[in-house]
Amino acid sequence: MTDPQLLSPAPPPGPLLRLIRRQEIAFAAVGVANTLLGMALTVFWLKVLDHSWPPAVAVVLAYCVSIVFAFVAHRTLVFRVRGQLLRDFGRFVLVNSGGLLLNAAGVQLAVGVWRLPETPATVVVMGLVAVASFFGHRHFSFRRAPHGPVPGDR
Repeated sequence: MTDPQLLSPAPPPGPLLRLIRRQEIAFAAVGVANTLLGMALTVFWLKVLDHSWPPAVAVVLAYCVSIVFAFVAHRTLVFRVRGQLLRDFGRFVLVNSGGLLLNAAGVQLAVGVWRLPETPATVVVMGLVAVASFFGHRHFSFRRAPHGPVPGDR
């Protein structure tokens, strides 16, 4: 059975893409909004949780909420895809986790091994990882086959 979405044209651009017009800029705008949400949620959880909880728990709880926000926003506002919700979410988490590992390794290499200045090196590494994440989400998380169904998908 063929998925009708695979045979139909891409959905029309959503309000964010109509306003911004560039998918890359829309991706960055959602990323900035998600970063601010993650910061606010981390502060919120630090205030709400009893002091017996390690502060890292606040970060994890904030991440659990913000990754859902990021997924929904990127899926509906930036990449405009439908169907394959669980597959897309799994791939989205995988790309984000890869980004986390690349950020950690890149900053460690740049600052810890090469002894580059912390702030500029971190900004450059995180910028490069953000670009890689865009392509990871475009070509993996929210990829749609041009013809025929995805194997094993119904």
